Formats: sequence, C-alpha cells, structure tokens
Amino acid sequence: MLTVYGLKNCDTCRKALKWLADQDIPHRFHDVRADGIALADIKRFAKAVGTETLLNKASTTWRNMPKSMVGHDAGADALKLMVEHPTLIKRPVFENRTGGVVVGFREPQKAQLAALAGAVTK
Repeated sequence: MLTVYGLKNCDTCRKALKWLADQDIPHRFHDVRADGIALADIKRFAKAVGTETLLNKASTTWRNMPKSMVGHDAGADALKLMVEHPTLIKRPVFENRTGGVVVGFREPQKAQLAALAGAVTK
C-alpha cells in the first residue's frame, strides 16, 4: 500500500488520489497539516530524493519566510522548517513500505508510481 502525504485541499493531491483510485492502486492519505509530520519522516524522504527535491520553494510560506530562516535551505534547518510548516513540503509525497519515495505528480512521477505500486503488491 502506498502512503500519500499531502494536504486535503491541495488540487494536485486530489488529482493524485483520484488517479490512484482509477488505477486501482491501494493507498492511504496522510494530511501533513491536520495529522502532522515527524522529522523522521522528512529525513527519510530527503534521504530518498534529496532536500532540494522535497523543499517547495514555490510556496507562499517559503516566499514569506524571513531571509534569516531560509539562508541554509538545503540542510537540516530546512528539514526542521518542513516539520513546523508542512506547506514547505512539495506535494504530494508517495511512499511504499519498502522505502520507495516519489515527490510530485506529473507524467514522470506517474510512471514511477506504477513501479512503486508494483513493488507494493509483490
């Protein structure tokens, strides 16, 4: 089963959840704002895909952060900021039980998701 980390009001997350249902890919949704997200989860995602991939620099939250807080955006400080401000996490994040992680939802990620789903069912 895939775990989808995102925001319930995010259009991209909603599209991804619909696509997963249409593809009959078993999944569960974890709302990072309502349910929270642990630093251990963020570290695991960052280890799999890199902090730069995980960090949503296009978010309003990032743009409104004081420069002093975002000066070291590729390090551990960014990971802690993502826990405190979950909208800084690029969405959605998909993870399977074997530790495979995919971030985002465009055509390349759809192919990766199909592979992740295959790893889940084997």
